[in-house]
Amino acid sequence: MREWESNVRKVVPYVPGEQPKDQRAIKLNTNENPYPPSPMVEEALRELAAEPMRRYPDSAAQQLVDAIAKEQGVKPEQIFVGVGSDDVLALAFLTFFNSGKPILFPDITYSFYDVWADLFRIPYECPPLNDRFEIVKEDYYRENGGVIFPNPNAPTGVLMPLAEVEAIIAHNRKVIVIVDEAYIDFGGSSAVSLLEKYDNLLVVQTFSKSRSMAGMRIGYAVGNADLIRCLNDVKYSFNSYSMNQTAITLGTAAALDHTYFEKTRQKIIATRERTKKEMAALGFRFADSQANFLFVTHESAQAGELLEALKEAGIYVRYFKRPRIENYLRITIGTDEEMDELLAFLRKYLKR
Repeated sequence: MREWESNVRKVVPYVPGEQPKDQRAIKLNTNENPYPPSPMVEEALRELAAEPMRRYPDSAAQQLVDAIAKEQGVKPEQIFVGVGSDDVLALAFLTFFNSGKPILFPDITYSFYDVWADLFRIPYECPPLNDRFEIVKEDYYRENGGVIFPNPNAPTGVLMPLAEVEAIIAHNRKVIVIVDEAYIDFGGSSAVSLLEKYDNLLVVQTFSKSRSMAGMRIGYAVGNADLIRCLNDVKYSFNSYSMNQTAITLGTAAALDHTYFEKTRQKIIATRERTKKEMAALGFRFADSQANFLFVTHESAQAGELLEALKEAGIYVRYFKRPRIENYLRITIGTDEEMDELLAFLRKYLKR
């Protein structure tokens, strides 16, 4: 080892979903929205002038903050925005998880959590999900340095009832509890409704899923003003101009078009429910997902082999080779036509 290498911070990085080069591929591996962004976004993009691009954007992204606050029914000072929810979550780890005590998150969950914990030298423990892939709320009723979990969980899609979310928050008033709601728009009630009651709660959401704007990288947190102020202090010490002008402008347009948001959200939910019935009829087993994906297994189809067969057919899904879930595939809900092609392939594959 060269001498300088001993001072390099080493982590096992997060591995994102594969981005196929063939644009004809059916891409069901990264939980993107199959529908285009709001027409208001397209209009805002056409009207976007080049002149503002020579200037730094508003470091507070106030236009976007105000639009999100209006949509969420909170004050602007309760909103923090970042470059995708990953950026927001990473800054939240850096800001709030510094007690030296282990933070808690599930053993099967978003695989970026342990990466950030290792990167920032935060100790952590992972209470196991039960056999139904549910978070056991009582496992979080103990001393810790903070709590984070997605709701619905990823990659399982299982939704925790809001009463159980509140129970975890109520048992952890001395630390920050982060509820990662990347998929909440596809099922369940948001923990934003609990903010007036709990000053230790931070709710994180994204424009990447239900808003069809994964390419713009817009995420945000909702919390009490003191938490948001702390996040901004860290952000301004790290990267003051994290949101670019295009993202601010187009994100604002997306946030204001609730009608289009509701229309596409309902289309995805309807396709998901139909796909559940079709997949069950083919012998696949899965939890009752309330997200925009299904997490499936089949007793006669090895997940790794099925992954490769699907890829060869131009259909991309996600596989996590990890304990307890090594025979599961995560399948994003696409358009009805895309799901029909997937189902047709599976019918042929299972009859081999």
